[in-house]
Amino acid sequence: MIGNLSTNLRRPVLAGLLLLCGAASSAHAWWDSEWTARRSLTIDAAAAGVTLTAPLQTRAMLVRLHDGNFDFATARPDGADLRFLAADDQTVLPHRIERYDSTLNEAFVWVQVPELKPDAPAALWLYYGSTAEPPPAPVDPTKAVFDGDTVLAYHFAENGQPAQDASGMGNHAQTAGLPTTGSAIGGGLRLDGKTTVTIPTAQTLFWTEGATFTWSAWIKFGAPQPNAVFFSRHEGDKFFLLGADNGAPFVEVTQLGSTVRSAAGAAVPVGAWHHLAAVAAGETITLYIDGDEYSTLKAPVPALGGPAVIGGNGVGGLMNEGGLFTGELDELQIAKVARTPAEIRLAASLQGGSKVEAAVRLGAPEAPSSIFGFLKEGYIGVIIESLTVDGWVVIGLLGVMSALSWVVMIGKASYLNRAVKANTAFLKVWSHLSRDLTALESADGGLAAKLDDKGRGLLRHSPLYRVYHIGVEEIRHRMQADAQGSSSRILSARSIEAIRASMDGGLVRETEKLSAQMVLLTIGISGGPFLGLLGTVVGVMITFAAVAAAGEVNVNAIAPGIAAALAATVAGLVVAIPALFGYNYLLTRIKSTSNDLHVFIDEFVTKMAEFYAEESTVDSSQ
Repeated sequence: MIGNLSTNLRRPVLAGLLLLCGAASSAHAWWDSEWTARRSLTIDAAAAGVTLTAPLQTRAMLVRLHDGNFDFATARPDGADLRFLAADDQTVLPHRIERYDSTLNEAFVWVQVPELKPDAPAALWLYYGSTAEPPPAPVDPTKAVFDGDTVLAYHFAENGQPAQDASGMGNHAQTAGLPTTGSAIGGGLRLDGKTTVTIPTAQTLFWTEGATFTWSAWIKFGAPQPNAVFFSRHEGDKFFLLGADNGAPFVEVTQLGSTVRSAAGAAVPVGAWHHLAAVAAGETITLYIDGDEYSTLKAPVPALGGPAVIGGNGVGGLMNEGGLFTGELDELQIAKVARTPAEIRLAASLQGGSKVEAAVRLGAPEAPSSIFGFLKEGYIGVIIESLTVDGWVVIGLLGVMSALSWVVMIGKASYLNRAVKANTAFLKVWSHLSRDLTALESADGGLAAKLDDKGRGLLRHSPLYRVYHIGVEEIRHRMQADAQGSSSRILSARSIEAIRASMDGGLVRETEKLSAQMVLLTIGISGGPFLGLLGTVVGVMITFAAVAAAGEVNVNAIAPGIAAALAATVAGLVVAIPALFGYNYLLTRIKSTSNDLHVFIDEFVTKMAEFYAEESTVDSSQ
């Protein structure tokens, strides 16, 4: 939906600029630091050859671990440190280990997948390699892996004990069957034609007439047998049977003295595992073999509330020409809803089909990375993936503004530091000046004699010296004019005002130098947040427009778009806040330096009026 809309609008070349707004994020790409390794886990219905027409919510999916996709040496020997997380890298998903053998490097784990979408694979994380001591506590066992519509799930991994219900409904087997190894999924149940397993009566297993349910299991057929029954329920003269007649599976219903059976199809090859499912919905019962429709029976399921039997017809002998089944059975599941053909095909493919490796994929092992790796993943990664072109344009402009602001602040601070040092060096010499204000500019005994090489080099950065030099040049100009004439060497009040005006001009120019480019900071302070707000508003508009086009509201689709839109506002603030602090700091220093210039000019003019007026008086008296 929103994600599909913006797929072609993501990842422009300005991706690195998002770090300007991402530094304030609290993304935590690595779920827990006590886990040292993880792998991405992808469950892809399309890769299994299954086309979903609607999202599947909360489904238990089988994950097979082996040498080819998992490093058992890194995990604990019993698999107690396995943790499965949703795509957000925060939500821990319930899982159930059916079998974990670190010696044979083989494991079967059932994981609750929150959602499987028609147009995108489910993306999960598998964490392992915990360093915690004592070992980490297991995931809450009260959280069922299967969805709420599953009323019975037998893995047959109890090694000779009665099968335990993994659905969370408590429908445990009453009797134990014969265990077998090397079945379709871990352990299994061996049916020898003599031993059956009884499933006791339970409210959740009660069927009304015409009930809707789904029955599925993995079955390996033995030698062909006539009318062999591998699952049955009966109550009085009402029967529901699943079996095979010389290798051809069938469903049979008996009630009111009438028995109907599905049409015989092709016999299932013996000695191989096959997924068999029966889906009852009203007046129709459909059989599926390996995900494909096999046969259909037009008859409702009779009302049944009695016990169920695995491996026979449940009456201790032949009934309706049915007998005990010889073969193996594994992964029996019963749901109170009619699963769709796509769901039946998906279960057959993901649990043991030829495409299981392509459909359930584990990525390469990963280890905790640096802070830059965290920024790439987790919440920041979601924001990056959700940013559209307009968001990137705004963030790019803000990145340029931020770069200019920092260049101005660093350059201006450096300029002021040099000016203050140079002013300090100049004032040390100026404070020792006696009568002749031009003495510091004289070839002998001037600044060159009073300052070392470093001090003389600093003078060119001193605003005070540059203003002083203007005053000295004005004094010399007038003194030279007086020396050529007949008048005495006196600076009149008009000359002093003229010199002051020249120095004030120098003051203005120096102040302009000090304040140069400060306008860029004011632009960042006032324009950054507004530009960021513009990006946020446009991003929110696009997000809601996509929701309107999709015709439905999905919080998981809207949230990333809103988060990405808000990233523009964050970027605007990241530009404005440092610029605001830098502007106020620099403005204070500029004012201080400017005040020093004002004070110096007043002092220079005062000394000029005092010294030259006194000299003039002495000369005239002589």
